[in-house]
Amino acid sequence: MSELVNKFQSLSLEKPELSKEQQAFAAQWDSVLKTGRTQGQLGELNLQLRDNTFVLATYQPVLIDVQLFEVVFPLIKESIFSSKDVKLNYAKYRHVLRWVDYLQKLLQLPEDDQLKLNYDLDLPREIIEKKKKTDTKAPEAGASDKKADKKNADKDTKPKGKPDEETLKKLREEAKAKKEAKKAAAAKQTPQSQSQEPEKPKPSVIDLRVGFIQKAVKHPDADSLYVSTIDCGDEEGPRTICSGLVKHVKIEDMQQRHVVVVCNLKPVNMRGIKSQGMVLCGSTEAKVELVQPPSGSQAGDKLFFENYQSDAPKAQMNPKKKIWEQVQPNFTTTAELEVAYKDEDGSIKKLTNAKGEFFKVATLANAHVS
Repeated sequence: MSELVNKFQSLSLEKPELSKEQQAFAAQWDSVLKTGRTQGQLGELNLQLRDNTFVLATYQPVLIDVQLFEVVFPLIKESIFSSKDVKLNYAKYRHVLRWVDYLQKLLQLPEDDQLKLNYDLDLPREIIEKKKKTDTKAPEAGASDKKADKKNADKDTKPKGKPDEETLKKLREEAKAKKEAKKAAAAKQTPQSQSQEPEKPKPSVIDLRVGFIQKAVKHPDADSLYVSTIDCGDEEGPRTICSGLVKHVKIEDMQQRHVVVVCNLKPVNMRGIKSQGMVLCGSTEAKVELVQPPSGSQAGDKLFFENYQSDAPKAQMNPKKKIWEQVQPNFTTTAELEVAYKDEDGSIKKLTNAKGEFFKVATLANAHVS
């Protein structure tokens, strides 16, 4: 335990009671600290502190404030003094600087170590701009000129007036020859090649893993969607995943829990937020339930259906090939509530991990899984 944390805990401050959502948010920032990604998250921290006095929107600082302060303080100090444009950095991290100044005084850092802030600095007004949609139909610069030039060139090269009878006859013969050649090529195909269908993809192409939901919030622009920060064991850190579960799962049940995630779908924008996966659920017309990993599961655990563990999943499934759409309809739950894949021969292959443990839903037998 650090000296600053000890000093903070010795202060006679009232400790706020944290909600589940605040606890999940604290765990998210703790993950940032442990993975050494604090430098890259300074902008996100500044945005959070723009609307809140402290990191978890509490009325008093809590432990995560001090743990973050200990790492952020030297980073922000170096950022301020290493740049010639001090005003730019003040403006960029104005809310972090206010938070730092409060905590350095609360924790009674030595006067010489404190960050001396110039409150008389004339900063530009803070403007929060919404992203503008680019007009994909707008022509490129100079495109209209090029089009006009091409049109004029075509006028010069195209013959004027109706072609003569000899030219028309020649064009008809060429078209007829092309049609007959195409027909002959089609006739050469063997019946076997015409009837042969592409092989159906195996369930092993799906990258299924255990994920840990660090925090889930409602999508700001979609009433039916949750936006979750989920650790799937990726080196680059947690993923952002949107799930249409608002009507089926309470938000408090989407915090700090293990789930099963489809990790190799192509990321898609869902009302302005890029979703990098799918949370696996069992469902009927009346009910939806999260797939539950067995006790002791860890974020990033690789999963597979029985007899399909030897094949490696694709890095990313091509949506044009409809791989997920071909495989997923065979996902089901058994009478024992276990998630499984119904093979083409009718046999059942259960979803399992390296320990041979199975994955279940709470109550839905013989249900769809997606």
